[in-house]
Order: sequence, then structure tokens, then C-alpha cells
Amino acid sequence: MVTLPIYDRTGAEVGSYELDPAELAPKVNKQLLHDAVVMYQTNQRQGSAKTKSRAEKAGTTKKMYRQKGTGNARAGSRRSPVRRGGGHAFAKKPRDWSYRMNKKALRLATRMAVASRIADNEVTLIDQLAFEEPKTRDMAAILGALKIDGQRLLVAVDGHDMNVYKSIRNLSGVSVVPVTELNALSVLRPQRLLLTTAALDAFRRKANGTNGDG
Repeated sequence: MVTLPIYDRTGAEVGSYELDPAELAPKVNKQLLHDAVVMYQTNQRQGSAKTKSRAEKAGTTKKMYRQKGTGNARAGSRRSPVRRGGGHAFAKKPRDWSYRMNKKALRLATRMAVASRIADNEVTLIDQLAFEEPKTRDMAAILGALKIDGQRLLVAVDGHDMNVYKSIRNLSGVSVVPVTELNALSVLRPQRLLLTTAALDAFRRKANGTNGDG
């Protein structure tokens, strides 16, 4: 059982939150986490690399010089890959790198990632995070009060809140996402997680229920 302190906007401890990481995932499978992270990273590849083959290069089809009698090796095309300006021997073609793992495995990987962060004391809990209007200065002050500013940080909230999003988007190294959209890569990439208690409650319900990410 892990007891996480709950802080308010001023950095004062206002309560505690008890959670057993095994509730989210009985064990952490590093291979599954690795496979999930590699999949998400691979799916971000643009896949637009393109080079021209000799058939796609512009140029004359006239034979460069006569076949015999010059003392040179025979040559027919200026677009040959062995000549400067010629086409590529194995030209790159646009391709789709994406693939998909089993949804059940991805959900489990997400739970494992959060459980490992909690077990390693890399999660900060805040009682609530809301703004009447977008205020980047106020969000920066909250991170400073919690002593987590200057780090690569993921903020997870229980739902879409435009004021929270706009207050965070200009902070360097800080991103925000609804807890329902967490995945193994987004959880493991930053140095630390900042969750609202409502977001953690929602994640636990999701882990124990039938709904999941994918």
C-alpha cells in the first residue's frame, strides 16, 4: 500500500490518498511496456521518405557513347545509379509504418506504467485544478508551489477543460491530457506526473471496469 500526499494550489498538504499499485497492475512487465512504447513511437513515424529510382529521373534516353571502340566500359544510360545525378538503386518509397497491438495488452501496459510511476514516487496529487479563465502565470505559480517546475511534466485531469489546457500549453516541457487518453508512452516519457484526485479516481474506476484506452 502506498500513501500519496494530496496538495492544494499553494503547495500545502491537505490530505492523503491510499492506493495499492497492485490494484492497477499485479506486476510490471518491462517487455510489454517496451513493446507498447515502441508501437506508439513507430505509429508517429511520418513515412513520407521518397527518393527517385532510375526510371523516375528526368534525362535523355540516348546512349552516352557507342558500344565498342572507345576503351570505356559499355554504358547506355545517364540515369544509372552509378553515375552522379542518377537514380537510386533501391529508391525509398512512402510507406505506412503503423501497426496495432492487442487492445487488452495496451490497456494493461497503461495501468502498468501508472503503477510503476506511483511505486517510484513520481506522481504528485493535487486536490483540484481549475481556472475561471486561462492564466499561464497562475499555473506556473502552482507548479512552483508544488516544487515540480522546471521538469518534463504530464498533467492528467478527469475531463476536457479548455481553461486548464490554455493555462498549460505555453509552459515549456509541460503537457496536459484527460486521464481517459493516457497511454504507456505518454505516462513514461515525462519525468513526473501531476494528477488531480478526481483523475486518479477515474483511472482506478477505468482499471477496474470494462472501459479502456487503446
